Amino acid sequence: MGAEYARQLARLGMKLVLAADAAHPPQALADELAATHKVETRAIVVDLAHDEMLAKIASATADLEVGLLIYNAAHSVVGRFLDVSLDDKLGMIDVNCRGPLVLCDHFGRAMAQRRRGGIIVVSSLAGFQGQAMVGTYAATKAFDLVLAETLWDEFADDGIDVLAFCPGATSTPNFLASNPRPGRFSAPVMQPAETVTEALAALGSGPTAIAGRSNRLAAVVLHHLLPRRTLVRLMGRATRSMYDKRV
Repeated sequence: MGAEYARQLARLGMKLVLAADAAHPPQALADELAATHKVETRAIVVDLAHDEMLAKIASATADLEVGLLIYNAAHSVVGRFLDVSLDDKLGMIDVNCRGPLVLCDHFGRAMAQRRRGGIIVVSSLAGFQGQAMVGTYAATKAFDLVLAETLWDEFADDGIDVLAFCPGATSTPNFLASNPRPGRFSAPVMQPAETVTEALAALGSGPTAIAGRSNRLAAVVLHHLLPRRTLVRLMGRATRSMYDKRV
């Protein structure tokens, strides 16, 4: 989905800084977009879970005015809580929580001084409730949701638009690599292009947007009509039906 954000912004003529880890090197995409859309691009290979992440990104962008920050990166490991290693759980916190907090702090300060800017923090529908098999990931996405909503309020006086964007299941390489089985309660899987189009259109009308009409309808029904315990059980059964080999 990060590549799709880059492609859609390049088509709008925006200069781009692409940051990703060594497993997903951004240089080839940066070169492609520079050649296709004639926009300036810069690629940064950085481990978003590493302590030196901020120093590396800050140094690589020190000569730039970053007007739009999109934090789309996420680390997700599917499994029962005790079956997922502690290192993986802490890695999800580092990438999904610490990463956006650090970069929102860094770039938000510069945007506030200029009194203009935009930030999209990609959360998830999983962040609206506890959910078996993806408990730590869901908790990190709840953090992202609350952080972005708070910044939407606080940064408004500084001329900064902030959006917590919440996709549901999206046909990305990471989602497909998790090998989900068709679940009993599965919502339609969206394509990255339609998801990103909705996110960019929603910036400026925050604090929160949910991708997809069916996802928005389900959110209204599930979160306003069901008791909390019923909601958590229902969503847990959904993910178990997709991932738990014992089901």
